[in-house]
Amino acid sequence: MGHIIFSSCTIPFFFILCLFPFVSSFPYSQFDGSCPYLPMIVRNGVWDAFRKDNRIAASLLRLHFHDCFIIGCDASILLDDTNDFKGEKNAVPNRNSARGYEVIDSIKADVEKACPLSISCADILALAAREAVVLSGGPYWQVQLGRRDGLTASESAANAQLPSPFEPLDNIVAKFLAKGLDIKDVVVLSGAHTLGFAQCIAFKNRLFNYKGSGQPDPALDSSALPDLKTICPNQDSSNSNLAPLDSPSAYRFDNVYYTNLVRRTGLLESDQALMGDPRTAALVKVYSMNPYLFYNDFATSMVKMSNIGILTGKDGQIRKSCRFVN
Repeated sequence: MGHIIFSSCTIPFFFILCLFPFVSSFPYSQFDGSCPYLPMIVRNGVWDAFRKDNRIAASLLRLHFHDCFIIGCDASILLDDTNDFKGEKNAVPNRNSARGYEVIDSIKADVEKACPLSISCADILALAAREAVVLSGGPYWQVQLGRRDGLTASESAANAQLPSPFEPLDNIVAKFLAKGLDIKDVVVLSGAHTLGFAQCIAFKNRLFNYKGSGQPDPALDSSALPDLKTICPNQDSSNSNLAPLDSPSAYRFDNVYYTNLVRRTGLLESDQALMGDPRTAALVKVYSMNPYLFYNDFATSMVKMSNIGILTGKDGQIRKSCRFVN
């Protein structure tokens, strides 16, 4: 296992002076001679996707999280359904919302041209998530390589094990603990919501008739309501409309997510719940005031998460296509 390196650099990777010191220290020795350009291939693939779709950074980060939280970080989320199993793509938390599969497919195709059957889809997904964060102005962390790809996927496990924005905080904490993470990781990894958008169906219950009261969620500051009600009118046709998880910086990795929680303008009920529990509220306040501490802790938690349930050695396989078992 390689040692962990952190960076407080918040400049996108194409500013060479910012990230060059880390490029030379990537621990790719196990692939020397077979895939020396792996970092560049993944980085270029993410950058190309980002130029076409600035939402893709959040999508790739979420895809990695949703992969690791099921069977483990084994790229099971990338598998299409087969006669033998129903995959995770159509599980409730992923259906019509998980994105970025085609980006990973494209990067994998380029990697296969350079170094056939050498690099797993699981490693590519972990690297792509890191590059997405760095590209968005967030921290760098060292991705430990050597994961192998799983042979199956589970729709039912995805439905049961992925945290839901409607769940009580205690339930979410329990799901993190079951994966070997802790309550600090809950607060830190929730900070991934500094990027991206949520569909109205994920939070519209907070705007109009919270728990049958006929009123908005009292934990949501009234200043947030006009804009959100404009985006998400109280009708089913607005369910798939998108609102930024971290207004006003949905495309920039920063600590404004935590500032929003302190101001009671967090979008998801599960996010705002972090301010309603003394176990988590203190850390939210700290991160709202200290972005560099958040960046370092995020890097640490991402390394922990990316090692959940990994397959190594002779377990699993190196898929040729991320969508199918060999």
